[in-house]
Amino acid sequence: MSDTILVLNAGSSSIKFSLFLERGEALDLLLGGQIESLYTAPRFEAKDATGAMVGQWTADEPLGHDGAIAHLAGFLREQLGEHRLAAVGHRVVHGGLDYAAPVRLTAEIVENLEQFIPLAPLHQPHNLKPIRLLLANQPELPQVACFDTAFHRGQPEVAQAFALPPEITDRGVRRYGFHGLSYEYIASTLPQVDPRAAQGRTVVLHLGNGASLCAIHGGRSVASTMGFTAVDGLPMGTRSGNLDPGVVLYLVDELKMDARAIEKLLYQQSGLLGVSGVSSDMRTLLGSDEPRAKFAVELFVYRIGRELGSLAAALGGLDALVFTAGIGEHAAPIREQVCQAAAWFGVELDSTANAAGGPRISTAASRVPAWVIPTNEELMIARHTRTLVADSPR
Repeated sequence: MSDTILVLNAGSSSIKFSLFLERGEALDLLLGGQIESLYTAPRFEAKDATGAMVGQWTADEPLGHDGAIAHLAGFLREQLGEHRLAAVGHRVVHGGLDYAAPVRLTAEIVENLEQFIPLAPLHQPHNLKPIRLLLANQPELPQVACFDTAFHRGQPEVAQAFALPPEITDRGVRRYGFHGLSYEYIASTLPQVDPRAAQGRTVVLHLGNGASLCAIHGGRSVASTMGFTAVDGLPMGTRSGNLDPGVVLYLVDELKMDARAIEKLLYQQSGLLGVSGVSSDMRTLLGSDEPRAKFAVELFVYRIGRELGSLAAALGGLDALVFTAGIGEHAAPIREQVCQAAAWFGVELDSTANAAGGPRISTAASRVPAWVIPTNEELMIARHTRTLVADSPR
């Protein structure tokens, strides 16, 4: 009998899961999937490590998070066989100032994490729901929280500060940065791919429906494009990205929008969707002849170029680029345009390698190499969970 680790990533209407099997020092993916549309018409899908379907269904009645966890527990009991579920690792978006590393969860810690809900209102409440359910129903099962902000907590104080009075910043209003689990995974993998880049100054481009860039020096976060919230920085699928605060004042004063209407605008109606009027999906935009779709792509690439220059300045130079996440790993035209815009850094694209998906997509002569490295946040969470449970048995 071997131990397994379950990784959960709970959103407002979905729960993604991955189950890893411990094989000595390795963690092998057994299966993964998701339950979507929890409060409308739930859909469940699970596949094994080869991509073969091992479970699938749809329902007409809402499940909610409680029902989804109950169904998932039953499904996993069938799939585990003789294996033992040793622990559950959770992606939690915000750790605030208190949590700079993964933590073994207790009821007291969950209560403390609730104070960060105002800092991540669209993510944090849903991240915590499965944790509370498991604490209530299976209190003996070890649980670990891994934070998207933790990797950035070691940034210099000046990189985290806003130019606001201390009575505001002392309440935790600062640049936190997100996608930290993805960046941490890339930093852990980069030494095997490019040792020089791993020791030097690298910008990692996590480009997906949520998008950000991170400056990493010697494996440590130096600066990132996301700030106080995950709406900052680059334009994303439906999020606006960087915005002059005066625009928000204008929306309040001139358009008479309240906080919730502005929140919906900035998080759900802007970005690629808002600019294009077509879609939030980069694949759709790249295949569209609509002028607004083309402009949305152009704006996305332009903003990446601007932010890349800013992060290179924070690093004091640039030794490598790494593309990751959905767009970064699969959208060759976006990588091509970004690398062309970064030619002044010394990036020389290899078009054939880029079309093939890399891993190296720059020429041998390129002064700054460019790579495509698939991210694996779930594996990063599983690693942390195994380590923390082993180090702190009850």
